[in-house]
Amino acid sequence: MIVVQYLRSIVFIVQMYIMLAVIAVGLFPVALIGGRDGAIWVCRAYCKWVCHSARWIVGLRAEIRGEVPSGNVLVASKHQSFLDILMIYAVVPRGKFIMKKELVWTPFVGWYAYLIGCIPVDRGKRGAAVRSMLAKVRESRMMGGQLIIFPQGTRVAPGVKREYKIGAGALYKELQQPCIPAATNVGVFWPRHGVLRKPGVAVIEFLPVIPPGLKVSEFMERLEAEIEPASDALMAEAGFVVR
Repeated sequence: MIVVQYLRSIVFIVQMYIMLAVIAVGLFPVALIGGRDGAIWVCRAYCKWVCHSARWIVGLRAEIRGEVPSGNVLVASKHQSFLDILMIYAVVPRGKFIMKKELVWTPFVGWYAYLIGCIPVDRGKRGAAVRSMLAKVRESRMMGGQLIIFPQGTRVAPGVKREYKIGAGALYKELQQPCIPAATNVGVFWPRHGVLRKPGVAVIEFLPVIPPGLKVSEFMERLEAEIEPASDALMAEAGFVVR
């Protein structure tokens, strides 16, 4: 049975990257003519394709819980694999990411990241990276929408503890907007590394809003205190033992 699941996973991954090229190139005129709205439509179409094809091919169903963020808000999410990026972007109406600078040069991904207004950050420069990020956020503020950040700064495997970085707090203070935390269990089924994609229910849960106006330290404590237990609960629901 596990061999069959590995074969299904390989088929899924291959078609996922083929469809990335097909959709990115084939619908590029839509992105050019439609501007940011057109690019967002193309990106959401790809995200939805991957979520649907995961269900058909490997038996992995994507489920969204909670109220989907809309308007001008900061979305701070647990990040376990590529799937949580796709699931979030498939449902938010006008999303853009804080993303690592290296992705700008990735074929297809870099094109659309620029068009939808993503903000690249050089993660290796710490304080300078935060200042640069805030400057770019000020420049792009008029674009509006949902700014998505992964406060731990990278993918974190289920059961692994990693600190929350101050960048999320700096954005919260700069934007003076509500923050929507998001929990997930996707790493149980779609790991950071490896080929196997497991059947089950991958969940993104949007949690109650954190209002603007808190001190950064208070915000950071509250963000972690809400995301981590909710993610642990989702992982336990999926059969992962959180130690």
